[in-house]
Amino acid sequence: MATTATGLTFRDAADADVDELVALIESAYRGESSRAGWTTEADLLQGQRTDPEGVREVIASPDSRLLTVERDGRIVACCQLEHRGQYAYFGMFAVSPVLQGAGLGKTVIAEAERQARETWGATEMHMTVISVREELIAWYERRGYRRTGRMTPFPYGDERFGIPQRADLRFELLVKPLV
Repeated sequence: MATTATGLTFRDAADADVDELVALIESAYRGESSRAGWTTEADLLQGQRTDPEGVREVIASPDSRLLTVERDGRIVACCQLEHRGQYAYFGMFAVSPVLQGAGLGKTVIAEAERQARETWGATEMHMTVISVREELIAWYERRGYRRTGRMTPFPYGDERFGIPQRADLRFELLVKPLV
């Protein structure tokens, strides 16, 4: 566990955090509460973004960490880091909608990149983003990520990932060198 000069505490998630983490992730992406921030997917997807089982799987996986960010004892952000050989996968990124736009996301992603590099020796960070999320992709590009044009299909019909409101959803791989 490390506390920064900004008053943020970074630590690995524990089982006791599952409900609070699910609520954070849901609030950042789905439903009316997500509209307070700019990362909402509410117009693209309805239903759930994650569930307690999915969060527990990330916490329990030996090659994965759910980096949890606290301020004043409250979880305000999180992200998944998964060790995949020479690269790390970045996912399940959520910042409380009421705190978006103030630089917290930049701080979290920079710490995630640092930890992937120092803990696992990762030379790249990979992530997938819904390809129609141009504003979000542009935000990642400003952080040094590049579009690869490599697409994977959205899991239509699997409501664990939400209920699509469009027929053209797919994921694009973004990559950033960490060295």
